[in-house]
Amino acid sequence: MEKPSFDPGFTEKYRGDLKRIIKPNGKFNVRRRGATWRDVHPYLFMINTSWPIFTAVIFGGFVVANVAFAFVYMWIGVEHLAGADTSTTLTRFLSAFFFSAQTFTTVGYGRISPGGLLASMVATFQALLGLMALAVAAGLLFGRFSRPVARIAFSQQMVVAPYQEGTSLQFRVANRRTNNLMEIQARVLLMTVEDSDQGAVRKYRPLRLERSSVQFLPLTWTVVHPIDESSPLWGQSAESLRRQQAEFLILIRAFDDTFFQTVHVRHSYRHEEVVWGARFVPAFEPDERGEMVLDLGRLSEIVSSRSLGE
Repeated sequence: MEKPSFDPGFTEKYRGDLKRIIKPNGKFNVRRRGATWRDVHPYLFMINTSWPIFTAVIFGGFVVANVAFAFVYMWIGVEHLAGADTSTTLTRFLSAFFFSAQTFTTVGYGRISPGGLLASMVATFQALLGLMALAVAAGLLFGRFSRPVARIAFSQQMVVAPYQEGTSLQFRVANRRTNNLMEIQARVLLMTVEDSDQGAVRKYRPLRLERSSVQFLPLTWTVVHPIDESSPLWGQSAESLRRQQAEFLILIRAFDDTFFQTVHVRHSYRHEEVVWGARFVPAFEPDERGEMVLDLGRLSEIVSSRSLGE
């Protein structure tokens, strides 16, 4: 008897063809509208954004802040900065800018120093602001480095391969990093679009795995779903999966031995990323010193089942 469908959080309502539910990078294929500035959390943005954007924001904020204070010092009068070059407009601005940068970072080389009450008050305020800004930047940098993020590599495709007396659906994963991942668990859902009395709806069905977990991941792990009479893939073909816009949703959970925290990785395969009648080629082998060598470049390497005499 077929198990009832359930909604894992992606909704069963079908509102048009989507490229996929989960993108290859693990992010959900969702764009939000109607959010206000109050819904944007700067810390979450800076922690989750890419390194180029993070670096550009930090550097850009530093430059903008010092340019703003440079104009403040020019408004006060650069002549109130002892040791500043006031020969031309450019040198006046540069002297104010570099004094601002030295004050902001609390370096204080001493060549230029504030003179007068107003300039000293602005420099004092900027020094305090600089201390807080640098503390925030350091905290963000530490947060990015200290956050555990698993780098699990997935094979570029799934395969429908021979398995015991029948067939199975398989994909392969490996740890790209040298840290130890333990108690790795995998869960796979099949999403299909089917007709019902309410029109087209999405159906989600869990796929039973030969092994849903492994203790360690030093090499590769081939996740296998046996295709038997109890499987939602029983009697399916590449064409039927295409008609149903099938997508395989994958959640990997593991314990990171370095950070002593649990990490999660998401991935998905669309129906066109399933290769029928193929199997994976081993991606590791021992070398002359008796050590096992894992070649991540061969993680997605497959060969036809016929060529192996299947």
